[in-house]
Amino acid sequence: MTEKKKITVAELRSQRWFGASGQPGNHKSYRTKQMGYTSEDFQGKPVIGIVNTWSDLNSCHTHFPQRVEEVKRGIWQAGGFPVELPALSVGETYVRPSTLIYRNLLAMDTEEILRSHPIDGAVLMGGCDKTTPALLMGAASMNIPAIFVPAGAMLSGHFRGQRNLGTGSSTWAALADFRAGKIDEKTWRGFGEGTARSPGTCNTMGTASTMTSLADVLGVSLPGASSIPAVDSTHSQMASMAGRRIVEMVWEDLRPRDVVSRNSFLNAVVTDMALSGSTNSLIHLIAMARRLGLELTLDDFSAAAEAVPVICNLQPSGKFLMEDFYYAGGLRALLSVIKDHLDLSCMTITGSTLGDELEGFAPYNDDVIRPVSNPIYAAGGLVVLKGNLAPRGAVLKRAAASQKFLQHTGPAVVFKNFKDMLARIDDPDLEVTEDSVLVLQDAGPTGAPGMPEWGMLPIPKKLLEKGVRDMVRISDARMSGTSYGTCILHVCPESRVGGPLGLVQDGDMISLDTDARSLDLLVSEEEFARRQAEWVPPPPHYERGYGALFSQHVLQADEGCDLDFLAKSGETSDPEARFS
Repeated sequence: MTEKKKITVAELRSQRWFGASGQPGNHKSYRTKQMGYTSEDFQGKPVIGIVNTWSDLNSCHTHFPQRVEEVKRGIWQAGGFPVELPALSVGETYVRPSTLIYRNLLAMDTEEILRSHPIDGAVLMGGCDKTTPALLMGAASMNIPAIFVPAGAMLSGHFRGQRNLGTGSSTWAALADFRAGKIDEKTWRGFGEGTARSPGTCNTMGTASTMTSLADVLGVSLPGASSIPAVDSTHSQMASMAGRRIVEMVWEDLRPRDVVSRNSFLNAVVTDMALSGSTNSLIHLIAMARRLGLELTLDDFSAAAEAVPVICNLQPSGKFLMEDFYYAGGLRALLSVIKDHLDLSCMTITGSTLGDELEGFAPYNDDVIRPVSNPIYAAGGLVVLKGNLAPRGAVLKRAAASQKFLQHTGPAVVFKNFKDMLARIDDPDLEVTEDSVLVLQDAGPTGAPGMPEWGMLPIPKKLLEKGVRDMVRISDARMSGTSYGTCILHVCPESRVGGPLGLVQDGDMISLDTDARSLDLLVSEEEFARRQAEWVPPPPHYERGYGALFSQHVLQADEGCDLDFLAKSGETSDPEARFS
């Protein structure tokens, strides 16, 4: 990258506010002093917006109030003026009906907060699943200097002498045992509490750690920041370092579009496969790329899946957790193992290349981060499937599926929606066997609404009691990155907009062939056409508000589920230079 000439104080974006002549500039100055600041605190300094997604209902971000102070410390040290800007907090645990709906709202919030205020650069505080892509989507569209500070993962889980209990992955298994009557409710609840021992995101390679890792690969956080546990002292140090670096980036005028390229995204896709990352990453990466005007499709994921083995031995595809990953060398150690698959010339927010940042890094534990010669799985963790049931694609997390189901044909057991599934899944009279294919309809972007994480359909209780722990399950929903099983997700187009998934009936034979990358409904063309002709669109979920806006404008899973009027490159103009 050609070195840019450093900008001057007069060229700071904030000077349109503070440096405006006459009453407009004077008004901003004395109202800042009203808050207790002096002229020396803010005049002639870059104004750094700290976009904070903390709230009392986001358990992953409970340490952010302290981290914000550490970011501010770094900004002050580097000669900047920090201002904290609260943004929508999207926490997986509490938000309903789906956090994916509000990913786009947080992206809008971030973009407009930065546009409408006198901000020269941004520190983006996120980590819980949707906050990472949302913050980066908003910052990409705004395109001012920005750095991402990841929340970090929580500590490893412990319970009654058991170690390495993963948030989500281990608790899903405990839930199955509880439903099957193998453990009592007190044990089940205690087990869950033992997996959530500190601030931070899920300690598995779920969506949170997948997305912060991929942000790291894209070069928009300090290199290696994504691997640091939330409560490790190094995490506090990283926060202050990010505060110092963003001030430098403002003077260098180093913006997201200067750093992130299509090859950066291809690096992220390759890394995603080596990590056996969350299936949610496909939706988020595609949405993020589109904000920068870059092409990224399901075909890119499919190609990477065949080229890169899974070498990260973390739950849900392996046995270790994020704390182990960090002490085994973290993300940079993993990238050093797969560097032959990466474009090492891609830039990072440090001003150096990815290759430069990997110098001297190697794994310290070759069971947690495996060599390519001894992978967890010989090919990438994800498989993109297509066929008459998913003309525009579906995804299967192959590394978390049962081998015996990777080629499977069985009769469909259809649930028309989530309520129908909850009402009937444990009915002892449900006609279902281990070979059946469970199908959940009306769970996509507009259907659910918001494509919730319902894709790990529960195993019927009567099968759980017989020891069954996996079946082929198909939906147009997503699933948690901590989930596992032979779950086919993101079926596109979704059933609510007339996709073939909505035409499946009980008893229809469905064929899955991961070797052929196919997913097909085995009915005649005539019968298929008849069902399509008889299909009637259901009424909308929302008549007003953001829900209506989302439903009317959301794109399908293969396009990133962004809103159509946001999923494009190009910058919205800044406010006028003169203010009243």
